[in-house]
Amino acid sequence: MMLWSLVKILLFVVLVGAMTLGAEYLMTAEGGIQLTVAGTEYTLGPLQSVIAAVVLVVAVWILLKLLSLLLAVWRFLNGDETAISRYFDRSRERKGFQALSEGMMALASGEGRVAMAKAAKAEKYLRRPELTDLLTAQAAELCGDTREATETYKKLIGNETTRFVGVRGIMKQKLAEGDAGTALKLAEKAIQLKPRHEETQDVLLKLQAQAQDWAGARKTLSTKLKTGTLPRDVHRRRDAVLALSEAREVLDDANSIEAREAAIEANRLSPDLIPAAIMAARSYVANGKPKLAVRVLKKAWEAQPHPELAAAFAEIEPNETPAQRIKRFAVLTKIKPDHPETKLVLAELHLAAEDFPGARRALGDLVDTLGDARALTIMAAIERGEGAPDKVVRGWLAKALSAPRGPQWVCDNCHQIHAEWAPVCTNCQSFDTLSWRAPLASGMPTATGVQMLPLIVGPSDDAQREPEDAIADAEILDEADDGPARPAGVRDAAQADDSVGTAADREK
Repeated sequence: MMLWSLVKILLFVVLVGAMTLGAEYLMTAEGGIQLTVAGTEYTLGPLQSVIAAVVLVVAVWILLKLLSLLLAVWRFLNGDETAISRYFDRSRERKGFQALSEGMMALASGEGRVAMAKAAKAEKYLRRPELTDLLTAQAAELCGDTREATETYKKLIGNETTRFVGVRGIMKQKLAEGDAGTALKLAEKAIQLKPRHEETQDVLLKLQAQAQDWAGARKTLSTKLKTGTLPRDVHRRRDAVLALSEAREVLDDANSIEAREAAIEANRLSPDLIPAAIMAARSYVANGKPKLAVRVLKKAWEAQPHPELAAAFAEIEPNETPAQRIKRFAVLTKIKPDHPETKLVLAELHLAAEDFPGARRALGDLVDTLGDARALTIMAAIERGEGAPDKVVRGWLAKALSAPRGPQWVCDNCHQIHAEWAPVCTNCQSFDTLSWRAPLASGMPTATGVQMLPLIVGPSDDAQREPEDAIADAEILDEADDGPARPAGVRDAAQADDSVGTAADREK
C-alpha cells in the first residue's frame, strides 16, 4: 500500500514537471493561430492556442450537458416524474452497474474477495440491496465465510422480493452442515414461496424420504406432477414406492388392515415393483384370495423374474408336496422359460423333489453362461444327489465361494449393495435408486441364500473322510447361510435332512 502511494506521488511530480516544460516550450515558441471574425483579425500564440482549444472542449461538454438537462426537464413537464432524478443519478448508476458487472465476473472466476469488494462498491452507488446482497452472499460462501453469508441471506429474507432466495440460501447451508431437520423446514417454506421451483421440489422430496415422511413426500410428488417437472410414468413408479414404504411402516405398527390396503394400492400404481407385488400377494393370501395373489405375482414375474417373487408364490400353498409345487409353478415358469431366474427356480424345485436329472436339465448351461454362486451351488447339489465323489462336490462348492454372487439390490447412484430393497439408499440417501442387477464387483453373499447345502454336506461316501474336509464344508455352509431370502424350490430343514438320508442310502 505504501509502495503504491509512493508511485502515485512520483507520477504526479512527473506529470507536473512535464506540463511545466510544455508550457515553457509553448511560451518561447514562435508562430501561432490567426482568426478573422467579423472583419477583425485575432492572433493567438502557441500557448494561447492550446488554452483556447481546452476551453472550447470544455464549453462543448457543458453545452451537451445543458442540452441533456433541458431534455430531462422537457420530459418531466410532459409527465415523466423521474426524468430529472434519472438525469442526476445516471452517472452513479453507470458506476454502480459497472462495479456489479465486475463483481459477477470475479465471482464466476472464483475470486471471492474481489467480488465482495465490488459488491460493496456497487451498493454504494446503486443502493439496491436485492442485487448487491445476493452477490455478497455468494461471494462470502465462495470464500468460506459462512457467517457473513448467513447474515446476508437473512437480510434477503426480510425483503419480500428476495425472500425465496434467502430461504433457499440458508437451506443449502444447512444441508452442507448436515442439519437435515432444519433444512427440511426451510425447504417446506421455500416450496410455499415458489411451488414450481424444480430444485427445491427435489430437495424437499429427498429430505422427506430420508425422514420417512411418506405422506408429505407423496404430496410433494403430486406437486411435481402438477407443475410439469416430473413425467407421469415416473410419478406412478415413485408414488408406488412411497405407498409401499407407507405400507411397510403401517405393518410395523401392527395395523394389518391398513397395511394390506396400502400394499395393494402400491401394487396397483406400479405392478412391476417387486416388493409391492410381494406385499400385495401376501395381503391377498391373508384375506383368503389366493387367485388374486397369483395374478399379482404373475404380472410382476412378466416384468422381471425374481427369487423373492418365487418365494412368495411358494407361500400361497405352503403344505403342498414337491411334485405338486413343480406343477403349480408352471404358471410362472412358462412366462419366461429362457430367463436365468426361471431355470434356477426350476432346478431348485427339482432338487427339492430329489429329481436330480430333472434339476440338471432345468439348469441347462447356466453354469457356463451365468457362472454365479447360486448356479454353481445348485450344480454341487445335483452332483451330490447323483452320487458323485466328495471331491467333485467340494470342487463345485469351492468355485461357488469365489464366483460372483449374482443379481442383488444395487444403488444406481453410488453402487452400494443392499441385502434387501429399501426406498432410500443407506449410503448416499438417494430416493428410488435401488435396482435388481449384478453389481460390478460383489463381496456380499447372494440375496437368495443357498439353503440346499444341508443336502450337499450330508453323509460322505468316503468312510475315511478327513476332519479338515468336514470343517471346510461347515465353513461353506456358514458362508452360504448369510443370504436373506429362501429359494422357492427348497422345503424346510426336516425335508432337506430326509433328502440327505435318501441320497446316502442310494449311494450305499
